[in-house]
Amino acid sequence: MKPLDIYEELRGNRYPGRGIVIGKSPDGKKAVAAYFIMGRSVNSRNRIFVEEGQDMRTQAFDPALLSDPSLVIYFPVRMFQGGMIVTNGDQTDTIYDMIQSHPDCVAPGYFVRALLTRTFEPDPPLYTPRVSGIVDLQNGGAYWLSILKSTDGDPEAAQRQFFSYEPKAGLGHFLHTYTCDGDPVPSFEGEPVPVGIPDDIDNFTQGLWESLDESNKVSLFVRYIDLESGEAETRIVNKNQ
Repeated sequence: MKPLDIYEELRGNRYPGRGIVIGKSPDGKKAVAAYFIMGRSVNSRNRIFVEEGQDMRTQAFDPALLSDPSLVIYFPVRMFQGGMIVTNGDQTDTIYDMIQSHPDCVAPGYFVRALLTRTFEPDPPLYTPRVSGIVDLQNGGAYWLSILKSTDGDPEAAQRQFFSYEPKAGLGHFLHTYTCDGDPVPSFEGEPVPVGIPDDIDNFTQGLWESLDESNKVSLFVRYIDLESGEAETRIVNKNQ
């Protein structure tokens, strides 16, 4: 499938929910990851992204408006020796803890093992999928994506899907929680969408942010990591300032 224009994909979807993009820069020198959140409720919109060392966490913009932190406050991004984890929930820590407890093993394998212990979010009637990604910086930026979702809205039936990619310059894959807006919103279906990745982090950040629906977008994180030096560039945009 030919890579799609991610900006057009986003402009054509009022509510993709939370989304992950992982890929490689066109020059083949950098691993690229992006994560955005959207929200329809006060609790979901009352968030900002905050860097904490090399990691990134969500934080309530106005603590007085925070009604339930369980599904909105977490670390979407955590770095480990040789790689990066990006997810839409507290499964980030499940993956990170398993990798840290097996430091001599191949991290992507423990990405799968960790997520086999988790399921979709307990938020009926949505049963929001958990989307996750991992970048193997010791293997040229190879990456995995995963989605854990309910089968036809059944709270007792989980699907756990995993996708493994050898990186290709200028190519990424986009996975998000919801197919589109709705009541309730339908879960994402199919494989992650192949999308083009630009060279410039600022152009990518601006393009993504401007393409997200103005009334629903909340925060955006973008990181480019030099595969030779390990040096990282990060951009964060928060609607709440």
